[in-house]
Amino acid sequence: MTLKIYGQGNPLLDISADVSNELLTKYDLKANNAILAEEKHVPLYAELSALPGVQYIPGGATLNSIRVANWMLQESGTCSYVGCIGKDKYGETMKEKCTSEGLTVPFMETDEASTGTCGVLVTGVERSLVANLAAANLFKDEHFDKCAEAKSCVEGADIVYSAGFFLTVSVPAIVRAGKHCLQNNKTMCLNLSAPFIVQFFGAQLAEVMPYVDILFGNDDEAKEYAKANKFDTEDVAEIAKKCVDLPKEGERKRTVIFTCGSNSTVVATKDGCATYPVAVLDQSKIVDTNGAGDAFVGGFLAYLAKGKDLEAAVLAGHYAAGVIIQHSGCTFPPKPDYSA
Repeated sequence: MTLKIYGQGNPLLDISADVSNELLTKYDLKANNAILAEEKHVPLYAELSALPGVQYIPGGATLNSIRVANWMLQESGTCSYVGCIGKDKYGETMKEKCTSEGLTVPFMETDEASTGTCGVLVTGVERSLVANLAAANLFKDEHFDKCAEAKSCVEGADIVYSAGFFLTVSVPAIVRAGKHCLQNNKTMCLNLSAPFIVQFFGAQLAEVMPYVDILFGNDDEAKEYAKANKFDTEDVAEIAKKCVDLPKEGERKRTVIFTCGSNSTVVATKDGCATYPVAVLDQSKIVDTNGAGDAFVGGFLAYLAKGKDLEAAVLAGHYAAGVIIQHSGCTFPPKPDYSA
């Protein structure tokens, strides 16, 4: 039987369109860059929405991973996700897109802010990202006390996942999930997500780390974590081994997985460290590498849910990432062409 996967994070509706360089200039944006929206960027989202060929894609790091896991599994009802959206047309689009893919999404909904959006301005192969977290910032842990479906999603799941970005919004929700996993022998997963999370949210990260059974990150985030915690090494394998031994609640030992772009993925457990090479992909096939890390997690979680071993889960993660980077945004073909 396939295990159930639950994610909680910051939902953002990606509004993606091909644009001219003039539009970048108008909003003082750079190609191949990512920023948080300022007041001057507010009209951008309506302007993108009016462009021909505009795409609306449910996004945000955690939701990307949950959508990919759901796609890899091809089993409706196995994956769920919670976050905060606004009571507006973008929120309705978010719900419709997620449910059409078979996800269960008992969102918290607010009228205090609009649904979080991320403008994706495409110029050739380059993308300029402008994120406006808005309602995503307003998630409250009390949602689980008010919404029975949301509570049943987290308590009914066997695997729980959050990107580190959610540490900026609701540490109590992550701790709640972590304690539930600890008490019920379930698997709690967390991603470091970005160097700035390690740099500026170290206290929040330290609060939830004792509950983390599987820690994800990339090599840059790993090195930042080592620096912040005085590991005195930049060797990613050594950092992974040290993360395994960080204080942890319960009997289960932590697994640490650091992706390294096109280089081998590093996996550390209580038994030691292993590396898994990434299949080489023709550079001409690469369209957008933004969602590679999220997709890796999605593929990994899907095969963990299938009861596969660590190596099979890592290879499934590599496959999923390889598919996603051949598409614009976190989009994928109708079905995966993968079995292991």
